[in-house]
Parts: sequence; C-alpha cells; structure tokens
Amino acid sequence: MPKRIKASLGAALALACAAGAGSAEPIAGYLAPDEFGVVDIVEPAPRPGDPRYETDREIFRATRALIGTPRWALATSDARLDTASLLRDFSCAAGVALTPEEAPRLARLLDRASIDTARETDEAKAVFQRHRPYTIDEGQICQAREELYDAKAHRVSYDYPSGHTTRGWTYALVLASLAPDRAQRILERGRAYGDSRFVCGAHNESAVEAGMVSATATMTAVAGKPAYQAELADARTELAVLRVSGKPPQGCAAETDLLKERVMPHLSTNGDRQAAMGAPGMQGSNR
Repeated sequence: MPKRIKASLGAALALACAAGAGSAEPIAGYLAPDEFGVVDIVEPAPRPGDPRYETDREIFRATRALIGTPRWALATSDARLDTASLLRDFSCAAGVALTPEEAPRLARLLDRASIDTARETDEAKAVFQRHRPYTIDEGQICQAREELYDAKAHRVSYDYPSGHTTRGWTYALVLASLAPDRAQRILERGRAYGDSRFVCGAHNESAVEAGMVSATATMTAVAGKPAYQAELADARTELAVLRVSGKPPQGCAAETDLLKERVMPHLSTNGDRQAAMGAPGMQGSNR
C-alpha cells in the first residue's frame, strides 16, 4: 500500500482514539509505518473454490438464526468501536469499571497500540480485498450498513482481516499482560468480541481469525519498543490502584453466563441448524 494511504489510515484512527480518550490531539503508534508487515504472516483470504470460502458462507447463514437472541444483542453492543465502549466491554473481565477518565494512561496505551495493529490490518484488507458476507448472501446484520461503507472508495469496506476483531484483541492482549490474574477472563472476552463480528454478520469467520493473528503478530513487534514498555509500566500502576479504589462493573453475571456458551460448537454443518446463545433448542455449555 502506498505510504500516503497508510499514513492517512493511521491518522484517521489516531483522531478517533484521541476523541474516545477525551483528548483533542491525535496520537501516534509505537511502530514506524514500514517497520513491520503483517500481510505475509496472515493466511491469504479465502477465494471462491477454497473450502474456507464455503465454510464462511455456511457460518454466515447459520448465525442468522441468532437474530433476536441475547448473543445477537451482545454482538450489537460490541459493534461500537470507540475507546470508552471498548473499556466498558472489558470491565467485567478486568474486575473493575474502566473509563478513559478513570484510567487515562491505560486508554492512551491501548489506543497507541491500536494505531499500529489497525494500520497492519488495513494494509491487509487493501491487499486481499475480501468482500463482506452480506454482500455475497442475503441476511440481516446487527449494525447499520452505511457504517461499513467506504465513502471515498464508493464501496463497502473490505472484510479480511476484521478491524473490530483486531482492535478488540489488541485490548485483550494488553489488558491480560497488565492483569495476569484476570488473563483468562480478559482473553475469553476478547475472543467473544471477535465472535460478535460474525454473529453480527458484518464479517466472515475467517476474517475474525485473521484479525486475531494480525493483532497478535503486530503486538509482538510493539512489545519490544521502549516507549511501549514505559507506558505499559505506568498503565500497570494506574490499573492496580483502580482495581483497589474503583467502582465495580455492572451486569457481569449476565455477561459471564452468556460467554460460557461459545457460538461455533452449536452451529450444525448438516443444514439442520439450531440457534445458540439463548435461542430455542440450545444444548448445554460447551467450552
């Protein structure tokens, strides 16, 4: 991707992150734009004729059975991508109510890291040019379709890897390193945040997996940066204080029960599908 395009994508996310964190100034990531490349690390996107392509279609059609269930409601909530919403989404997993106001160092750390991971995922999107599932098969999605439209390119934005998953998994990786005693819950929530994208129908399941790989690979490069390590230490101290003095998160019992049920094990591959996550006919928990 040309440097000017990559820079513009990074700047756009920097502005969004700064707004979500309550700052008027854009922020930059920890990596130089051409320092790392994830395109050769993630698997190429599925194409017609690839078994993964048909599997994605099957998953999209099967998950339309989740419309109107509690899992659909969670996917709808997870579609919000701003900093405050992401911090709220991970509050139960972290064990304390997280907000940009109560944890500004944490918010800045997460948003700076997200600049790097988003840039790599956006470059991969431009290379693979995979179409979103609802443009291939008819089906309702959990967010307004205009939110997924790239006005500058005059088309729906590309699918693979998932940008929401990349950002959510970035948050999960960083938070798990800051609170290792909560790592299990935090990573489970990060996984569920990615699952929400194919439950929503905004992304194919393969794009969710690619988003996790993209974020993990990029964060491996970010982790070696002295600036990241310094801000990580500051955020760890801030979070430790907040976990003692902060407010407890709300609605955690319902979220915990919902996340015990994974989406994929409940999707039949023989055409006789049953809805999962609160839909009729769901079987017991399968983690």
